[in-house]
Amino acid sequence: MSPARNIAGLGCSCVWSAPRLDLGITLFDTADIYAGMGGSETVLGTVLGDRRKEIVLATKFSKPMAADGTKQGASRRYIMNAVEASLTRLKTDYIDLYQQHDYDPLTPMEETLRALDDLVRQGKVRYIGNSNFPAWRLAEAEFTARAMNVSRFVSCQDEYSLLVRDIEKDLLPAAQEYKLGLLPFFPLASGLLTGKYQRGAAAPTDTRFGKVPALRDRYVTPRNEDIVEKLTAFAKARGHSMLELAFSWLAARPQVSSVIAGATRVAQVEENVKAIAWKLGAEEMAEIDKITLG
Repeated sequence: MSPARNIAGLGCSCVWSAPRLDLGITLFDTADIYAGMGGSETVLGTVLGDRRKEIVLATKFSKPMAADGTKQGASRRYIMNAVEASLTRLKTDYIDLYQQHDYDPLTPMEETLRALDDLVRQGKVRYIGNSNFPAWRLAEAEFTARAMNVSRFVSCQDEYSLLVRDIEKDLLPAAQEYKLGLLPFFPLASGLLTGKYQRGAAAPTDTRFGKVPALRDRYVTPRNEDIVEKLTAFAKARGHSMLELAFSWLAARPQVSSVIAGATRVAQVEENVKAIAWKLGAEEMAEIDKITLG
């Protein structure tokens, strides 16, 4: 069974602390561009140490790694160089899930999949996935892999939360049809679903919205604020927090294999793990749909 369909608990994209396997985190997701072009992979490779084989290690390639455009994309030449660099930084001889971080319109899908299949056959990569692909690209990749008889994508990593459900229109049905596991990122809508922001009040300067106004402008809309208020009341009436609702709702979705939860403090990692314990029933899921889609 692929790691995208066999992950218990949460996925973690933090890079600053020792891995918390004791909390049930079994997926560690990173990318070559995170934390200053390779910094995240370097730190993760160091802190994992001997426990590397106890986890599903996922990383990504294809985003620009050089300002001049020489290190990016999904060509065979670039993939073969990128994977070796990631293996070195991660201090490992194999990657469990190697994901194409974005689609490359300049490289034929056949070339990309052939290169990735070679890495699987060489034992350097166990499974392959994608991120930020439109639904039609998922279909193209699936049928290309079938025609060539090469390794196929087993997962897709895309933004998905109670406030951002666009992928339900096309991408999620395609992923279900082709049996791809979903690894949602931004599960808390960059913090709006944590409950720490008050309607009409300025975002604290030490928060993500306070530091990045563009994120605040994207998520803090009258519609989203109305939804958050209703969801907060829904969760409170059942003795739960917004954080618990946000994570538990994702965990209840059948296509979701794990939830990519970023964190900047150890306490946040612990809170995220506890938040996924709420088992939502069918009636509760239906009511949530009315609030978020109605």
